[in-house]
Amino acid sequence: MANVLLNVENLTMHYTTRKGDVSAVDDVSFHLKEGESIGLVGESGCGKTSVALSLLKLLPDNAEIKGGHIWLQDLDLVPLTEKEMNKVRWDRISMVFQAAMNALNPVYRVEDQITEALEHCWGRVSQEQARERIAQLFEMVGLDPALMNRYPHEFSGGMRQRAIIAMALACNPDIIIADEPTTALDVIVQDHILQELKNVQHKLGMSMIYISHDIAVIAEVSDRIGVMYAGRMAEMASALDIFKRPQHPYTVALMSAFPSIKGEKTELVIVAGEPPDLLFPPSGCRFHPRCSYATEICRQEQPPFENKGGEHYVACWNPVEVS
Repeated sequence: MANVLLNVENLTMHYTTRKGDVSAVDDVSFHLKEGESIGLVGESGCGKTSVALSLLKLLPDNAEIKGGHIWLQDLDLVPLTEKEMNKVRWDRISMVFQAAMNALNPVYRVEDQITEALEHCWGRVSQEQARERIAQLFEMVGLDPALMNRYPHEFSGGMRQRAIIAMALACNPDIIIADEPTTALDVIVQDHILQELKNVQHKLGMSMIYISHDIAVIAEVSDRIGVMYAGRMAEMASALDIFKRPQHPYTVALMSAFPSIKGEKTELVIVAGEPPDLLFPPSGCRFHPRCSYATEICRQEQPPFENKGGEHYVACWNPVEVS
């Protein structure tokens, strides 16, 4: 079995606002093995990106990690200083940010911006060394190395996305976090980008964390899928189990909310109600106001995130049996 590379234990992170603390990430636990890819899915505002920013400790001034541990092998990232975290970012964990197509500086050539990332982990590099490495990175993500000295506006949307992925790969990190890596791209380019990411991952043996609200995208690239709801992890299992044998009522509702291109036509089911206000989250299970399986214990006590067998983790007092 592959060794565990990243182990998140009971991570809790809040944003402080004028109205009070927003419970953005609450008691979240999961692990990531070497060479594995996992996906985090859920509605907008469920805490997916907040988890990613917590892993890199790239939090705004009003955010604070209230508890838990983020183990990168034997190193706990939570107590590290900013200076110590700078040795982890890019070198060991890098990120493809949401809206990455707009992340490139428009007044600098793409080559210069990737060189800056290289200097972070290599120190000063010669122009020849930098160009050689960038050419390797461009070929890896399906870009012509002859384009490296162009400006971002001379790249199409898909090309800019590939350039950002190349930058994330610059220091050969152990883990890449891809936050909505195919946002604003057409479906053909989306598929090409996802295939490039998968090829690079297998070639380099790195681990990946994909974040998306599109469960179809996550299913295509992830070994395991974690379903988040209102700042908590509702369910995590293999991609096959999530689709074929979901146990949390929220996961079942998600599976029923999108059509299948195979089999008989079925009526789509919407999830009634709205996600809770995380300034004043409901007691017990946060999904209970929208759950048809809720009982009194669901309203009173938070369910533990337990292994139901075969690394299928569920936080539910009344898990659903789906054949």
